[in-house]
Amino acid sequence: METQAPLWVGVDVDQEQLHVHLRPSGEAFACGNTPPGIQDLLRRLSPLRPERIVMEASGGLEASAAFALAQAGLPVVVVNPRQVRNFARATGRLAKTDPLDAAVLAQFAEAVQPPVRPLPDAEAQILEALVTRRRQVVEMLSSEKNRLSRAREKRVRSHIEAHIRWLESEDQELMRQLAEFVKQSPLWHERAEILQSAKGVGPVLAQTLLAYLPELGSLNGKQIAALVGVAPINRDSGHMRGRRTTWGGRGRIRAVLYMATVAATRFNPVIKAFYVRLRAAGKQAKVALTAAMRKLLLILNAMVKHGTLWENRITHGT
Repeated sequence: METQAPLWVGVDVDQEQLHVHLRPSGEAFACGNTPPGIQDLLRRLSPLRPERIVMEASGGLEASAAFALAQAGLPVVVVNPRQVRNFARATGRLAKTDPLDAAVLAQFAEAVQPPVRPLPDAEAQILEALVTRRRQVVEMLSSEKNRLSRAREKRVRSHIEAHIRWLESEDQELMRQLAEFVKQSPLWHERAEILQSAKGVGPVLAQTLLAYLPELGSLNGKQIAALVGVAPINRDSGHMRGRRTTWGGRGRIRAVLYMATVAATRFNPVIKAFYVRLRAAGKQAKVALTAAMRKLLLILNAMVKHGTLWENRITHGT
């Protein structure tokens, strides 16, 4: 009996359509990025039992299709677009259209075979959406305050000031909703309390970790550091030993973790002592702060894993 070759699927997502490429057959088709279109995609792919379905993270445009595929038990993976771009360049794929991008994703699926991880459930998607919206509001606030500092015309300043007041009100309302939403979930509420027991970790970092890092506590230290992008990567060749750098990972988490670590180097005795020791050893401030970010993350990972508050934390391996 002839064994069927594994099927690899790439799905390129835009606001209106899902462009699909099947490998090795080369078959391609498109469905609408709408509920009926996603059902059509499920109808076509489910009987084929693909080995992997790969989609790029596309600012949330991929969320509905990815969630529906996962709910149907299909092995869907949402990957970092930068990984796919680097893969395309490495394989000489320089042209860029939606069907070609789908073909690259299918080839990436076959060559890399990224691991399938559970996608967020409906409640986790709501939490992520609220955290994302608050981040957008904070970014708009920063932009408007910068514009206000440069504005000279009185009427323009008045408009900007009114918008700032509205954004500040929105920020407070989103923070209230986030706190209430986390409080309603016994698991999230417990994890948030564990995380915030560490000095330097406030509700913003706790909510960000809950929304964007559901793997926290389920992976070891090296894995969680690599996932966030605070693990040093070797750059060696022959006898040359290059400088270790951090790269990739989940930038949204790193940005918030950075601010929390800055506070922790002042108010958290463990992180402060670690940072001071590195600086005394001659490490640059940026290098020492990145190492402190990694240490704080690893301790938080261990705390969540063991359900331990900061004062009773288990620091073995961190």
